[in-house]
Amino acid sequence: MSNDQKTQDRDDTDVADEAQSRTIREQLKEAVDARDAESIEALLAPLPLSGKMRQLLALSVGDRDVLLSLVHTDVAADLLEEAPHEAAIELVERMEAARAAEVLGELDSDLQADLIGDLETEEAEDILAKLDPEDAADVRRLATYSDDTAGGLMIAEAFSFQSTATVGAVLRSMASEDDDFERYRGQHPYVLDDDNRPVGVVSLRGLLTSKRSDKLTAIMSTPLTVDVDTSLDELQDIFDGNNFLGLPVVEKDGRLAGVVSRSAVDAAALERSETESLKRQGVVGDEVRAMPLWLRSRRRLAWLSANIVLNIIAASVISAYEETLAAVIAIAVFLPMVSDMSGCSGNQAVGVTMRELSLGIVQPKDAFRVWLKEVSVGVINGLALGVLIGIVCFVWKGNPYLGVVIGLALAINTVIAVSIGGVVPLLLKRLNQDPAAASGPLLTTITDMAGFFLVLSLATMMMPLLL
Repeated sequence: MSNDQKTQDRDDTDVADEAQSRTIREQLKEAVDARDAESIEALLAPLPLSGKMRQLLALSVGDRDVLLSLVHTDVAADLLEEAPHEAAIELVERMEAARAAEVLGELDSDLQADLIGDLETEEAEDILAKLDPEDAADVRRLATYSDDTAGGLMIAEAFSFQSTATVGAVLRSMASEDDDFERYRGQHPYVLDDDNRPVGVVSLRGLLTSKRSDKLTAIMSTPLTVDVDTSLDELQDIFDGNNFLGLPVVEKDGRLAGVVSRSAVDAAALERSETESLKRQGVVGDEVRAMPLWLRSRRRLAWLSANIVLNIIAASVISAYEETLAAVIAIAVFLPMVSDMSGCSGNQAVGVTMRELSLGIVQPKDAFRVWLKEVSVGVINGLALGVLIGIVCFVWKGNPYLGVVIGLALAINTVIAVSIGGVVPLLLKRLNQDPAAASGPLLTTITDMAGFFLVLSLATMMMPLLL
């Protein structure tokens, strides 16, 4: 089959899938209007979870509320778990407290804490009052930990037994408590002492090859535990260096607090990376297009309005050299090249610093060392780029002095850009500001101003040679 035929087949498939999705959407809307729970679940059942979420978010806000009130509790819980965080919060906010408690009760304790912790206090208390008291206590406890620590990432449910338990007791528990066991996410059994401190961990293989009458203490090994305040970066390092699916998390006094899984750590690291990437592009929060129009607009305008001010500042440099621009109009062609190329170099430096910050390789106190390393790269790359663009200017405009002006400006501005890109995130971190959100605008403004100033001031000094 030719490539053209394959492409055509894919296009035909996409068109058919979209038509089917549109048909389901229309039928789902009719079922919601009719409050027909059976038809709603029949339409959603064949779809993958992502497909269910797509259909849900395609409905109006009111229809989403109706759908979540009609479907089975486990279906509603699956949809909340799949939804982007802020979208999930909005869905919970509009539920009646009793229904919200019923649905949240199907979720793991860490997700319960994440969602309830971001609600208004009164709404959160209404839901907590209707949750199972033990679940509510777990949510209140988990909500006290920072999101990027072991305490904030763990689940309270731990597959644990007292040191007096036998192999047979564990096997009977696994066989008789299917629903609970599912929530343990395949944890190995943890052995606790009388003070609820982890003293051992038992492998599943050890359980299956031991006598049912054997005590767990006879087949356990010493567990590796982490403190509730262990950071996300430290957790990544531990999981990277060990073949664990989960780790017991302990309080300061050594008592078992919960279990943090490898999958939770990986998901948190990915979410952090995505969030930082979005912030650098001016997208604040967990935005999806199903969110209210005015909320999305207000968030974006906050970023764009600030950038207007920064761009006016950069443009003021050009205004101060209008006579130079009027005399040597060719300079205007190269101004955006100098600022854009320098900005690219600066963004590379920002990316490396943000990466090293996330890995814990650098700290704000390392700013001078980072600057020295970036300057070294900036000088080499600046000279290379300056010579290259200088030759282009000479060949294009036939004036070697114009090439010197543009090439020298780009070389110097590249050094400035990598210096800012490498150091500013560290300085913002020191000031407790968000380096991901603020580094980009500062870098762009300063490199634009510096680039425009360098080109125009050098051109002014060499004016007789450029005319």
